[in-house]
Order: sequence, then structure tokens, then C-alpha cells
Amino acid sequence: MIVRADRCGKLLAVTLLTARDIRELAADIGLRPTKQKGQNFVIDPNTVRSIVAAAGLAENSNVVEIGPGLGSLTLGLLEAGHTVTAVEIDELLAQKLPSTVETFAGSDAPFRLVHADALRVTRLPAPQHTTEPVAGTPDAGENQPDALVANLPYNVAVPVLLHFLETFPSLTTVLVMVQLEVAERLAAAPGSRTYGVPSVKAQWYGDVQLAGKIGKNVFWPAPNIDSGLVRIDVTRTDRDPVTRSRLFALIDSAFAQRRKTLRAALSGWAGSPQQSEDLLTAAGIDPKTRGEALTVADFERLAAVAVDDEASAPTTPTEDPSP
Repeated sequence: MIVRADRCGKLLAVTLLTARDIRELAADIGLRPTKQKGQNFVIDPNTVRSIVAAAGLAENSNVVEIGPGLGSLTLGLLEAGHTVTAVEIDELLAQKLPSTVETFAGSDAPFRLVHADALRVTRLPAPQHTTEPVAGTPDAGENQPDALVANLPYNVAVPVLLHFLETFPSLTTVLVMVQLEVAERLAAAPGSRTYGVPSVKAQWYGDVQLAGKIGKNVFWPAPNIDSGLVRIDVTRTDRDPVTRSRLFALIDSAFAQRRKTLRAALSGWAGSPQQSEDLLTAAGIDPKTRGEALTVADFERLAAVAVDDEASAPTTPTEDPSP
């Protein structure tokens, strides 16, 4: 047990969950982890502390956690002195977590739980300890988290990550644990085999780096594959939604047919193969190259050229309806 102070200076005595604690908590609520829901719970306190350390959070950060499960990482973040707002979709887990936090971190722990689908969350309540989970996406209170730390379910990891980066521009630091293959894809560099849509979209928000690997044996039940930690230092300030939407549509098109040249792959996006070639050439990009060769800056430049071309296109004059 480690004693730390929260952002208000109050001392918190937090005990992290052991493998035995995890199994007892699961038994208390009759939980049988399922592969379908991506339920693999971290059972090693040292691993939890390593994950929190890898995030490199500023002191007393305001953290949003997605998929807290039985609370291993939640308690690790509280132990480190951070404020936590956790988003959990599973009803059994959402009902159990507040009492777990109260038992292992005390009734005054700076914690709030939102019982909701993370992909539908657009606002968060002000973080404060509560014995009842908050349903849905509350309107009361305004919470601007500066960090996202989560053990993301493998089946929705990328959509959830991108949704929160888009929805909460206050985020400056992200540390997520995902399937190792996904982690490597998110952090992949242009030209690599794993570089693709998730890589470009995540890297549009900031610097994406692999922050470590996590073995199977620290989970219950143990997954069939290793996990990876991905850290994102968010630097993007220009968040115009129209610009982002145009850019992301371009990225999707560029990788929809990976084996084709950009001239062919972007023909639908541009209107025709010749139009895509003209736009690529104007952006200083070889039409014969493929999407995986382009950097985020390349995609942004091409999107900007397309907007300029659209704006300069002659409009069809409207016929004078008068006789």
C-alpha cells in the first residue's frame, strides 16, 4: 500500500488488486470473462505501476479511463495521485467498480464512473467519488480530461481511441494498451508493411510511439497474444471538423486498395484516374506511388490541393428563366 496526495492535497492510501482479489471480485458478481467482450484483467500490481509510469503523466492529472473492468488500472492511477473518470459499458462491472474503489482507495478517492458505451460518450461529468455509476452521457458538470489511460478491448480499440481524440481536444497525453499487432500498426512509420489508416489518423493528432510490450501471463484469463503500450503526445491544435473529415476520407480511400497506385486508388475520391493524377502531381506526389509511402504531411498537402481545385473549378452558369 502506498500513500499519495490527490490534486487537493488529501492523502490517499491505495491498495492495488492482486490475482486473488481479481478472482474474488469476479466471483462476487458471478462474472465469467468472455473473449467476445475482450475481458482480460491485469492481475499483477507491478505491471499496473509500469503502465502508469509509461504514461509519463503530469502530477495530479485529470485522467479518463476506458473499460476499467474490475479496477486494476483505476487503482493504479489513483495510487499515483491522479483523478479518474472511468467509462464502462458492462453493467455488472459498472455496478461493482465504485464499491471496489471505496474498499481499496477509500471513500474520498477522486473517482467517477460513467456507465456508457465509450463510442457514444461526448461529455464527461465532473470527477468525484460516487457510490452509484452515472448513466449515459451526463449534461451536468464539465470535465476536460488532460490524459487518456486505458486497457482497451481489442475489438474496438482503434475506433474508441480515435473517437476520444476527436471528442476531447483537451487531451495532451494518451497511453493505451492494445493488441501488440495493433500497437505496432498505430506506431508504424511510412513505408513499413504495417503502416495504414490507423497509423496516419493517430499520427495526425501527434507523436505516436510504442511504449512497451506486455506478456500474456499478467492477465486473467490469459489472452492468446501479447499486448503493446502505445503513447501519444497530442500536439494537434487545428481541429477544424470539416478539414479533418475531408482528410480522413482521403486516407480511407488511399488504403482501401493497398496494392494499387494512388492514381488508381484515389480515382473514386478524385472523380477519375486523370483527376487523381492531376491532384497528386499538383501536390508533388508521384501518382505511381502507394498510400503507405505518404506521410501525414503528404496527405494534408494533397487534401489542401483538392480543396483549392474544387474552389477554383468553374461553376455552370444558371440559365435566365425570363422569357
